[in-house]
Amino acid sequence: MVCLWGASLLFFIITSGKCNLHCRYCGGSFPEDRVPYDVTYDLDSLKNFIEKDPEATIAFYGGEPLINSKFIERVMTCIKAKHFVIQTNGLLYERLGKEFWNKMDAVLLSIDGRKEVTNFYRGDKVYEKVIEVARQLRSSGFKGDLIARMAVSERTDIYRDVLHLVGLELFDHIHWQLDVGWSTLWEDFIGWCKTKYMPGIKALVDFWGRELQIGKVIGLVPFLGILQRIRKNSIEGPPCGSGRDAFAIMPTGEVLACPIAFDVGWAKVGNLYNNTPSDLLRVDVGGSCKTCKYFWVCGGRCLYVNKEHLWGKEHMNMVCEITKFTINEILNCLNIVEDVLNRQVISQDDLDYPKFNNSTEIIP
Repeated sequence: MVCLWGASLLFFIITSGKCNLHCRYCGGSFPEDRVPYDVTYDLDSLKNFIEKDPEATIAFYGGEPLINSKFIERVMTCIKAKHFVIQTNGLLYERLGKEFWNKMDAVLLSIDGRKEVTNFYRGDKVYEKVIEVARQLRSSGFKGDLIARMAVSERTDIYRDVLHLVGLELFDHIHWQLDVGWSTLWEDFIGWCKTKYMPGIKALVDFWGRELQIGKVIGLVPFLGILQRIRKNSIEGPPCGSGRDAFAIMPTGEVLACPIAFDVGWAKVGNLYNNTPSDLLRVDVGGSCKTCKYFWVCGGRCLYVNKEHLWGKEHMNMVCEITKFTINEILNCLNIVEDVLNRQVISQDDLDYPKFNNSTEIIP
């Protein structure tokens, strides 16, 4: 099995299970007895482990990673990594020194689209605070990839919310992830998919294709990522790399196949003290995903959901349907892509995203 990004590995470093928000999706902090709020391993053990991969990417993750900002600064000072990434709600922005922000290759800021949608799900004035952080990052010299990382649920109008973020001209890329697989928020998930989400995806792809034709590559991560997998005849595994070339390091030093799989035995693949990156156990998706004709692009979508089956069959079939729909819409754009490449309106490099595993899951 070939890794899309080469031999390098992505390590999610969970700096704390604690969060400073109480979003409707997850309720806030993890239980402290499951995801500790403080790191208990020593930095030398982390350094010795990660630096065995000279091409490693480190992604700071939580909870809210900035709760343990001093640990982030120590890691970035002491450990050599090819790339640094952070997924954050941004509200504790000032806790991390400017020089460390400017060393990040990618910053994923949590924002769900329009103000009314973001604030409904994440809390009062969160939208305004995140926008201010994005502006501060730009004004303070951040040159990396600034990504709006959306969580998508029933109040989301995918077309309007994505175009709203595009129109702000603050973000290099926009990624969205559906709140599916275990969520209890939905009133009519299937109806929303059919009447709201799928028409919205079609409208977004039409918009994206029109912009391509005039030489503008709008940075919609699911579209670019799916296109990359199609054009490179990609790997047979989840695009996020979980269990294969992306792993999570818990605050205890335990290594997991997936950063959200802290509560299941199959995800425990090693630890900092007794393993190296090369001998961590690998975990693969299974079941009907392996025989699906879309598997070479979708890769099973999500390792955790594939293993745990927390939603009912009808709802998970709908997740598969909208995934296939999105892939088909991008397949329908291939003639546009080839045309603009042949006319040299855009270059191959313009479409090559992500350049490395920057922790975006690709398949929503």
